[in-house]
Amino acid sequence: MFDIRRFKIVLVMALLVTAGACAADVPEGSAGATTTYTDDAGLQAEARRIHDSVLIVDTHVDISRRFVVEVDPCGPTDWQVDVPKMVDGGMDVAFFIVYVGQGERTPEGHAAAKATALERFTAIRRMAEELCPDAIEIAYSTDDVARINAAGKRVAVIGMENGYMVGRDLSLLRQYHDLGARYLTLSHNGHNEISDSANPRSGEPESEHGGLSPFGEEVVREMNRLGMMVDVSHISGAAVLDAVRVSQSPVIASHSAVQGVVPIPRNLGDDQLRAIAAGGGVVQVVGLGAFVRLPEPEKVAALDALRAEVGIVGYADWQRLTDEERSEYRRRAAEIDERWPGGSVSDLVDHIDYAVDLIGIDHVGISSDFDGGGGVVGWENAAETLNVTLELVRRGYSESEIEQLWGGNLMRVWRENERLATAAR
Repeated sequence: MFDIRRFKIVLVMALLVTAGACAADVPEGSAGATTTYTDDAGLQAEARRIHDSVLIVDTHVDISRRFVVEVDPCGPTDWQVDVPKMVDGGMDVAFFIVYVGQGERTPEGHAAAKATALERFTAIRRMAEELCPDAIEIAYSTDDVARINAAGKRVAVIGMENGYMVGRDLSLLRQYHDLGARYLTLSHNGHNEISDSANPRSGEPESEHGGLSPFGEEVVREMNRLGMMVDVSHISGAAVLDAVRVSQSPVIASHSAVQGVVPIPRNLGDDQLRAIAAGGGVVQVVGLGAFVRLPEPEKVAALDALRAEVGIVGYADWQRLTDEERSEYRRRAAEIDERWPGGSVSDLVDHIDYAVDLIGIDHVGISSDFDGGGGVVGWENAAETLNVTLELVRRGYSESEIEQLWGGNLMRVWRENERLATAAR
C-alpha cells in the first residue's frame, strides 16, 4: 500500500529546508493547499488558526463519584477536564461518560448498576443546568451541538460505558436514551449479557458468547432504532465484527488505539478497523499512554508496586481516595513517569497515521479517556488540546483533514445514526 501520510511528511520536511520556503503553494483555503514554514512560530500560528476554526470534539471523558457529590466541574479542579480547561484548550465538545464497572451478573447487581447510572446522569445534568448553564449546555442531537457551539458555550454530550447497566432489560435503552445517552459501549473489563470483552475478568474464559450474545444482537438493533450509536471499544475482536454485521447504522470506537502499532488486546486489529470503516463508522484514536506505547518492564513494576502500596486494585479504589491521597499518588507516579517517560502526543499521532493509512481519513477521529486513565505527555488535560493539532500540522495534515479528525467524522456518523433512526420510525 502506498503510504501517503509518510510521503506527505517527507515532502513537508524537504520543503522546510528549501531556501525561502514560506509561502503557500496555492491560495490559502484552496483544496489541497500546502503551506510550509521556516520556524516553529509559523507552525504554531497555523496550528492555532486551525484549532480555533474547527470543531474540537473529545468522545470520551470519564466522571467520578467526586463529580457526583463533591467537586464543582465549572470551576478550576484537579481533574483533567473541567469547564475552564475546556475553554483554555479550545475543546468545544466533550462526551461525559456514565460509567459503571463490571459487577455481579445478578438481578441485584444489575439493579445497583442502573441506580449508579441514573445518579451519574443527574450529575451531568446538574453541571449544565444548575452549576454553570451560561458556560456549558447538554446536546441531545447534532443540531444541538451546532446551536450551542454557535452561542459560544461548551457542549456536553452524554455517553454510556458498559452494557452491564442494561442487564437483560431492553427497555432500559429507551430510558437511557431519553435521559440523553447518545452512545453505549457494549462491555468493559469483563464479559456481560451483551458482549464478550477484550479483557476478561480474572477467572472468566477468553470467550463466553463467541462475540455478541443473541441478546446483544437485540441490543444493537434497538440502539439503531433509537439512534444511539453502538460503541465497540472494550469489546472482543469477534464482538466488533458481530456489531458491525448486525448494526444497520455506522458504529464508533469511542476510545481505542490500534494493534498495528501496539499489539495489546484492548487495541483494534486491522480486520476490526477495516470492518468499522466498511460500515461507514469511525475509530476515535485514544490518547492513553499505555495503549499508544508499550511501557518499559521496569516502569510497569514500579507502578504496580505503587498501586499495591496505596491499595488501588480497580477504578473504585481510585474513587475512594481523598484529595490528599490522590495528590500524593500523582506526585509519586509523576516521579516514575519522569524516570521512564510514557506515551506522548507523537505516539498518539503515530496511531492516527496508521489508521488513516489503513482505512482512510474519513474513518478516524481523536479521543482522550481523560479522568479514566487517559493522557499522554503533551496532552495531559483538556487545556493542552492544542498540542495535538500542532503535531497534526507538523506531520502535514491539511485543515480539512484536521477538521475531520477532530470532530467532522464523528459528527457525520452521529448524524447518520439520527437519520436512519428517523427513517426507521
